[in-house]
Amino acid sequence: MADVTYYVALPFTIDDDGEPAAGTGEELQSPTAAMRRADTLSRQSGNIGAVAFSRTGDPAIGEFSDAIVLGQFGEVPGDLSGL
Repeated sequence: MADVTYYVALPFTIDDDGEPAAGTGEELQSPTAAMRRADTLSRQSGNIGAVAFSRTGDPAIGEFSDAIVLGQFGEVPGDLSGL
């Protein structure tokens, strides 16, 4: 199977310990759509920020490259290496 690129908007909230916590990511059709959605998510009640990112890989074998951050909105953790 050919490589596929996924575009994702991921919101962040504050957990019970006062630390940023990732919410549920939403897959979108393009980098522009992911950035617009992340911007909207960052301003929704209960969210402190959001990030838009992409990942490319082969879903048939489960191998993906590291995430590429497309945009950050509001407050997001400094270390996004876990995306």
